[in-house]
Amino acid sequence: MGNIGAERFLPAELNLPALADAARRCQGCDLYRNATQTVFGEGVPDARFMLVGEQPGDQEDRRGAPFVGPAGRMLDRALEEAGIDREAVYLTNAVKHFKFEPRGGRRIHQRPTAAEIGACRPWLEAEMLLVDPDVTIVMGATAARALLGPSFRVTRHRGEPVPRRDGAYYVATIHPSAILRAPDRDTAYAGFLADLRAAAAIT
Repeated sequence: MGNIGAERFLPAELNLPALADAARRCQGCDLYRNATQTVFGEGVPDARFMLVGEQPGDQEDRRGAPFVGPAGRMLDRALEEAGIDREAVYLTNAVKHFKFEPRGGRRIHQRPTAAEIGACRPWLEAEMLLVDPDVTIVMGATAARALLGPSFRVTRHRGEPVPRRDGAYYVATIHPSAILRAPDRDTAYAGFLADLRAAAAIT
């Protein structure tokens, strides 16, 4: 089928439950073929903070919820230390299906292509429209590409408020899974926490 885009799968009435239901049937790109299920965003519909990652991982794909694997536990710890209540945020991903390569009984994460990110963008745009957060924390290069464009570099502008609309901002940081892969986890975690604290300080 290729990347026809998610737009034709959007529901007529835009609200978060209708979006989540419609997304279960999305075939906007070929990732749906191998994924267990769509993993849509979850959280408070009028959240002040929206956190956007790359895509579901192995455990998220199996359980159908975002950030429930090892990277999610890392995120939980950092949110608590930054003073951001996870129960009061909205969590989602730029891409809603798990992209992986089977290898020896394991499913190894693969980065989504620009076409796959673009095909999935209508879901993310609808979530942004409905939640309309004051602060959108953009985690990793894939989420940054989806929301801030291909020329944005997380490493160059992490922790900096980027205006989204009057009174609302993006703040980019690394994805928590990058901490798990880092040679020096303590340093990587400290930088991630500093970025979350910068986001929390925006008024």
